Amino acid sequence: MLTLDLTNAPQWRDLIPGVRVRLRPLTTALMVSARGDPAVADLPEGAASEEAALAMAKALARRAILEWEGIGDADGNPIEPSPEAIDALLDLWPAFEAFQTHYVARALLLDAEKNASSLLPTGPTAGATATARPAQDPVPTVPHD
Repeated sequence: MLTLDLTNAPQWRDLIPGVRVRLRPLTTALMVSARGDPAVADLPEGAASEEAALAMAKALARRAILEWEGIGDADGNPIEPSPEAIDALLDLWPAFEAFQTHYVARALLLDAEKNASSLLPTGPTAGATATARPAQDPVPTVPHD
């Protein structure tokens, strides 16, 4: 059963040890907006899939991350999320991988889940009975001399 969170409220997620982020839900509007981001839309024809994945992840993160904890500047002072800081965060492999796994992939799994076929208790095969019967031995014949 698909469970809908009708509140659409942002949620906190642990990203990497010592860092957590407050994220908007990954909605259709957010995904469409990220696809229209110039960094994604202006990728050259034939861009490597890795380049496209990084551009899309950064575009999503810039739209989804509302707050964070455990991130600071070079002097250790806490900083607020900004497009540049979010991009820098996703340039760190563990943060990128965690964002992809715990935010993007969860939404994609939900999308894949809705494409599965379920049983049809009222479909054309409901209550069908087998009509095939086992073959019977042919009538024995008497050999002719």
